[in-house]
Amino acid sequence: MKLLDKKYGVYLLDDDNFDFPTLNMMKDDLVAVGGDFHPQRLLNAYENGIFPWYIDEYNYIHWFSPQKRMVLKPQDMKVSKSLKKSITNKGFVIKSNENFEAVIKSCANIKRKHEDSTWISDEFIKAYTNLFELDIASSIECYLNDELVGGLYGVLIGDVFCGESMFAKTSDASKVAFYHLCQQAEKNGIRLIDCQVYNKHLESLGAKEISRKEYFKVIGIK
Repeated sequence: MKLLDKKYGVYLLDDDNFDFPTLNMMKDDLVAVGGDFHPQRLLNAYENGIFPWYIDEYNYIHWFSPQKRMVLKPQDMKVSKSLKKSITNKGFVIKSNENFEAVIKSCANIKRKHEDSTWISDEFIKAYTNLFELDIASSIECYLNDELVGGLYGVLIGDVFCGESMFAKTSDASKVAFYHLCQQAEKNGIRLIDCQVYNKHLESLGAKEISRKEYFKVIGIK
């Protein structure tokens, strides 16, 4: 790795190895640029508390490890009265890993407030579909009348589920998918859901911010 910006601690990744900056090398949220989407590089990134967020106009992947990390213990999810009704009465059918590519493409195509475009480019779709085929990435799908109306996808690293994105085409569909993620996580010994960065939607479901140092400690990175 080559140090590109001493002030902000940003490194240029090597093409011929999959190393990433360690905690004591990190300063800002952006910790590295460059590299590719080789499955081993992606695995190394997540195992080191890092994830790719977008590709810039120069075709460099930007790798992040936020100074404040949004996380949720599965048992701590907040389920409102209205969400309970949606889970019980709306007729949603939940499936896992049956339509991963449709989920990630829906996450890419859904329109979001305050966003003009998506960071989930074709390169991301190809990379994470590849991880799915290698049994590393997974999806939760929410169907209504046989139509995919919500869901989420992410990467499982040990006992931590690193959530990447979610979408909803009808009210509460993504929340219902997230609820079932938490239920499955509890049953399968997944102790933490990494939500990456703050947003009000995640906060309403019980997620909270912790420091990068605390996140590394919780997931066992020295």
